[in-house]
Amino acid sequence: MKVAFLFPGQGAQRVGMGAELARDFAAARDTFNEADEALGFKLSKLCFEGPEEDLRLTANTQPATLAASVAALRAFEAEYGVKAEIAAGHSLGEYSALVAAGALEFPAALRAVRERGRLMQEACPAGQGSMAALIGLDLAAVREVCEQVSHGGQLAVPANLNAPGQIVIAGHAGAVKRAIEIAKERGAGKSVELKVSAPFHSPLMQPARAGMEPVIAALKVSALRFGVIANVTAEVNHDPARVKPLLLEQITAPVRWEESMARLGPSGAASALEFGAGRVLAGLMRRIDKGFKVRSVEDTASLRASGQALAEEAAQGA
Repeated sequence: MKVAFLFPGQGAQRVGMGAELARDFAAARDTFNEADEALGFKLSKLCFEGPEEDLRLTANTQPATLAASVAALRAFEAEYGVKAEIAAGHSLGEYSALVAAGALEFPAALRAVRERGRLMQEACPAGQGSMAALIGLDLAAVREVCEQVSHGGQLAVPANLNAPGQIVIAGHAGAVKRAIEIAKERGAGKSVELKVSAPFHSPLMQPARAGMEPVIAALKVSALRFGVIANVTAEVNHDPARVKPLLLEQITAPVRWEESMARLGPSGAASALEFGAGRVLAGLMRRIDKGFKVRSVEDTASLRASGQALAEEAAQGA
């Protein structure tokens, strides 16, 4: 069976993530030990036990999410030997996808995303930036709303193009609040401000992008074992030389997730596995393409269930 590997981004984290996998699978346990050594502190303890307020800090959330995803991936690969046809990751998850493809070394990716998280947090002073989900409006309508509120030194832009009728905007706090009001007037089913610490994937992240230039430049990029869909282009990338510029541009550019998911079927993948905490990407896929199955691998039960389902489908296909 040809399978796509998917990796969540910030927001999927939860206290306890990866603990069961680390208990039950040596590959997951070794991954968390490797993460602790790479970062010089007990990231595993933060993932397994919290506290939640520390896990929510962007500089911690990003490496924690990456570690939980890679631990789930390695445990699954060790048990079932399944290889990907293609991979994609939502925002931060693109680093996880690149680790899965062999393009980035896991310890180096961990250190890079920890710095990415710190710089993104510091790029916009607390309280000055915000993000909001506008539910029920198409992209053209969301762009019109953003243009309407972007003036006088304030701006709001589409940031996460997640699924039909589910678009997240980012920008100055005042502009985002006005956008929510206007979206509701235009018939948006639900528009809510998100509990995030900064306006990710917007021009307000330019200081973070500048700070990440030397970090990304120092990364060693190897040949990709399979294509990784880039958030910025929503195109499959096989070229190691493109990895660094795409990761850099990603910081200030929107995540084109709906378009990215449209690439999975044409790539030959018949279904997908979502590695890591939560089932956010499976939920988005139900909005994008109900016929494309996404199975979760986040704990022992879901790992076993997903592996068995793939084995049964492979047997039927044979």
